[in-house]
Amino acid sequence: MKIESGHIVILGAGESGVGAAVLAKKMGWTVFVSDFGSINEKFKAAIIHLGVKWEEGMHTMEELLKADLVVKSPGIPNTAVPVKALKEAGIKVVSEIEFAGFYNEAKTICITGSNGKTTTAMLTYHILKNAGLNVGLAGNVGKSFAKQVAEKTFDWYVLELSSFQLDDMYEFKADIAMLMNITPDHLDRYEYKMENYARSKMRIIQNQTAEDWFIYNYDDPIIKQQIESRTPPKAAAKIIHARQAPFSLKEEIEVGGYLEKKQLTININKQFTMSIHDLALKGKHNAQNSLASGIASRILEIRKESVRESLGDFVNVEHRLEFVAKVHGIEFINDSKATNINSTWFALESMDKPTVWIVGGVDKGNDYSELTKLVDEKVKSIVCLGKDNSKIIEAFSGCNIEIYEAGSAMEAVAYGYRLAKKDETVLLSPACASFDLFENYEERGNEFKKAVRLL
Repeated sequence: MKIESGHIVILGAGESGVGAAVLAKKMGWTVFVSDFGSINEKFKAAIIHLGVKWEEGMHTMEELLKADLVVKSPGIPNTAVPVKALKEAGIKVVSEIEFAGFYNEAKTICITGSNGKTTTAMLTYHILKNAGLNVGLAGNVGKSFAKQVAEKTFDWYVLELSSFQLDDMYEFKADIAMLMNITPDHLDRYEYKMENYARSKMRIIQNQTAEDWFIYNYDDPIIKQQIESRTPPKAAAKIIHARQAPFSLKEEIEVGGYLEKKQLTININKQFTMSIHDLALKGKHNAQNSLASGIASRILEIRKESVRESLGDFVNVEHRLEFVAKVHGIEFINDSKATNINSTWFALESMDKPTVWIVGGVDKGNDYSELTKLVDEKVKSIVCLGKDNSKIIEAFSGCNIEIYEAGSAMEAVAYGYRLAKKDETVLLSPACASFDLFENYEERGNEFKKAVRLL
């Protein structure tokens, strides 16, 4: 859909904000970029080069209220004072994805979920790229979608979408929508109500038609409940029109994919099978990621041999169960991207050796009791890496294991090295956001890796 240009205000000057500014300028908008914090030097240089008006360290409401349209960074909540004022003034506030969608002519595979969406997006992109498709990668991973729409010409995009991005999307439509799971995360942004968060995730299928596809986790009880509420005759929400292709690790699926006797089976455009032993990604959660990516690939009629090859040679994303080094027989694994309980559950579940677990950071309303059974089975010691570790210490004080506190990645790694023995593992899988000690999860993971390499 094309829209008439006018005056656009962009809130937040990160990757998505600067990308939106590039596209807006190209499409004839007058642009004002406003960031309440300080703008990264790389992005500031890009804004100056673009020749648009900008400010940092403030939001000048007089300037913001001149907007015909506002593009908002996903990190800014809708409860923020400037956003509320804009909406009260009747000014439309959208995400960068929505804005880019006005001008995008490529087909889209859109992936969301509380966990696994980055790996699945990267894996899907890898399969499509290897098959020779003209494909871009954007959204919550890769480069800005808006910037690529402005500067590239792709036939397909693989878009990883967070709930925050979905919240500010209204007319955008996914040609293939993928929902990996819905587990508690970011509840502080959703009034601590799981239903609000679940509805946000279900926005991945909005505007889909009978020509489109919806791939989802059949084993996830919250997704099942959400689908039932959208299915006649008891539909309480908008009915799902897209063709459905679920995946399951428990049940045989007629149209979709499933795991049985250590073999993946996908029933789309003739049956595809592959042993889990041949998958590059190990663990149950990665079987789900591989099934979802494989289903999307077979919908696009990518050759079976090509799908099989790509599922077998994929290299996982940085900071997601990333092998760092083996030091005197002790294996160090960086899972800094695990910022919620469910991600860490998957990480601990995949450990096959006694593990020193490094956990902690900014708690997002975590219920650590979900991890107690795995901690009893897998963990020999806990190292807390955060400013306030009281909730973690209280949660696992009954597990009969030693708990230590560290104020830096260097100290945490030193504890791990001292506590682990040969043929054991030190796992950084924080289950929390990073903002108390680090700028983001990437910095936390990089500091961990740096400390390991100094051993």
